[in-house]
Amino acid sequence: MPSPRIVPELYPSDFAASLDFSTRVLGFRVVYTRPEDRFAFLDLGGAELMLEQTTDPARTFIAGKLEYPFGRGMHLQIEVEDAEAVYGRVLEAAGSSCPSKTAGIGRVTGRPGGRQFVVLDPDGYVLRPFQSLGTRPVRKPPAD
Repeated sequence: MPSPRIVPELYPSDFAASLDFSTRVLGFRVVYTRPEDRFAFLDLGGAELMLEQTTDPARTFIAGKLEYPFGRGMHLQIEVEDAEAVYGRVLEAAGSSCPSKTAGIGRVTGRPGGRQFVVLDPDGYVLRPFQSLGTRPVRKPPAD
């Protein structure tokens, strides 16, 4: 599988909490880690992500003050094998009720089709797990 041409690196406020959420809840696996730097390189079926909470300001590339919710103005779509399973783990991690930060899982309209939902990670980064359902034929409007 070819490597992605872009790999986001997120700066969490709590490395352990973000790593737990990314691996246990979303299903990423740790490719490698540098514990002394609070860094992990993660993979989920070819979707790659880096987490780093360094204590060395010279190692960060931050354009402004980090305030919750982090990542304003963008969200990350992550293709997953089973959106329903990921959604179930998100609900389980949130407790018995659906958190307000999680939109219900829904079917993407048009071509190609898929299932997706939106969830905020512990720092407010907007993540959109997406499962492709292939393409659907275009329906022609009824003739008058």
